[in-house]
Amino acid sequence: MWALTLLLLAVVARAAIPNSMLRGIPVLPKPAVPERSFTSPNGTALPPITTVYYFDQLIDHNNADLGTFQQRYWMSWEFYEPGGPIILMTPGETDADGYEGYLTNETINGLIAEQQNGATVLIEHRFFGYSNPYDNLTSQSLALLTIQQAIDDLVYFATTADLPMPGGDAVKPGEAPWILIGGSYSGALTSWTMVNQPGIFWAGYASSAVVEAITNFYGYFTPILDYMPQNCSSDVQAVIAYLDGMYAINDTAGIQTLQDAFGLGDVEHVDDFADALVENLYDWQSLQPDVGPGAMFFEFCDALEVKDGISAGPGGWGLENAIYAWGNFWNTTYYDYICGDEDAETCLGTYDTSESYWTDTTVNNAGRSWYWMVCNQVGWYQNGPPYGQPAIVSRILQPIYGERQCVNMFPEAFSSPPEPTTSETNMMYEGWNVDVDRLFFATGLRDPWREATMSADGLNKPSTPSMPIYEGDGFHCSDLIVENAIVDPTIAAVEEAGLSYMAEWLAEWKPSS
Repeated sequence: MWALTLLLLAVVARAAIPNSMLRGIPVLPKPAVPERSFTSPNGTALPPITTVYYFDQLIDHNNADLGTFQQRYWMSWEFYEPGGPIILMTPGETDADGYEGYLTNETINGLIAEQQNGATVLIEHRFFGYSNPYDNLTSQSLALLTIQQAIDDLVYFATTADLPMPGGDAVKPGEAPWILIGGSYSGALTSWTMVNQPGIFWAGYASSAVVEAITNFYGYFTPILDYMPQNCSSDVQAVIAYLDGMYAINDTAGIQTLQDAFGLGDVEHVDDFADALVENLYDWQSLQPDVGPGAMFFEFCDALEVKDGISAGPGGWGLENAIYAWGNFWNTTYYDYICGDEDAETCLGTYDTSESYWTDTTVNNAGRSWYWMVCNQVGWYQNGPPYGQPAIVSRILQPIYGERQCVNMFPEAFSSPPEPTTSETNMMYEGWNVDVDRLFFATGLRDPWREATMSADGLNKPSTPSMPIYEGDGFHCSDLIVENAIVDPTIAAVEEAGLSYMAEWLAEWKPSS
């Protein structure tokens, strides 16, 4: 039920927080960090790109008297020559350490730097990783985790930081062009920053940018439904319809029998069981064009649809086999993958507020920080669809399921399930209505976050020379990674268009003095 993906979705991370709270986080794919050495254009050896730098960031941009905290960043000036752009990215809602690959030309960031003789910078988002104004993640501290504070962080860094490269004290906006790049939530942050603070960043590149905050984000599953194997979709729909039918008539014995088939008979609440079934669908978010049939999502569909070496037709094998095969997959493979040694209620339940994942306020807990933003400003609760639409997710799951967990996580802030202020977020930062110059949007047809982007079905936002909107056949943020373009020509076309627009826009830049 959780969507903006921390593609960091490692099994270890999942064990720390229940069910899908981490699984749907919209994090960026993580490119490999090259082990090679780097040199500047004149042959000077550069520090390793894993070198950490620190910036004195304001704790509160509305109250400078509170002082500063140390915000981590990384950079490379492998391609930089005086006059070139500064290319800034935050990976958003994750520990930024490990994302240094975005400093290299194995990503769109580095391709732009290489083409334009620019320098690349990666900065950690406040309250993620070890860039924290305070040494805890209590509700009181997290009050300073807002979209606006994050925007102001980027602006303050661009206008204040003296970068550690030669001449790095003379490349402020106005002295050099700055380009803001992001993907997923940080792609939305790119758009929101250029709306809210015009004139700082000369151009932007926003990949899979979830610009529209949506409380009931059942659309997360629309691209999955559209592009997953049809036989697998048919059988998943059959099981979900069966569960929802029993729920509608309060057939608790039937539901218990179904849970037992999955080895989840000890999950105490039916909404937690319904949410557990979504786990298999979240594996879609980690797919990329170069991922083969051994990916967990395809293992799941093969388990349902391949019987005695024969694949089912488009209609699947039907309900009885689907329950048996899906349940067997959980019992033999998936339970251990998700829960390890934990019992089912501890792993998948969301009602015991004494569990440590609700109360752990130590820093570098991305799930907790992200949940704060979801509960307050962006929503994106991944739920079952309205009646009349195909359902691969149970309609038992509605926004209240996630909103109730906001109270579990932050009882000091919420005495009752809160509704996120999505309308205010969309009004302040223009959401789908964004109209700013020199902002490039890129999306993938198969991206589960597509329905919150500028390529959402039915939005029909026109692509213009000043704000182009391109869509390839890829998945989540596929166009940020060069390797994906090698295997998918539609992604290569998106990257080439982005590079072309950046060259055109940077040719128009002039210093302000």
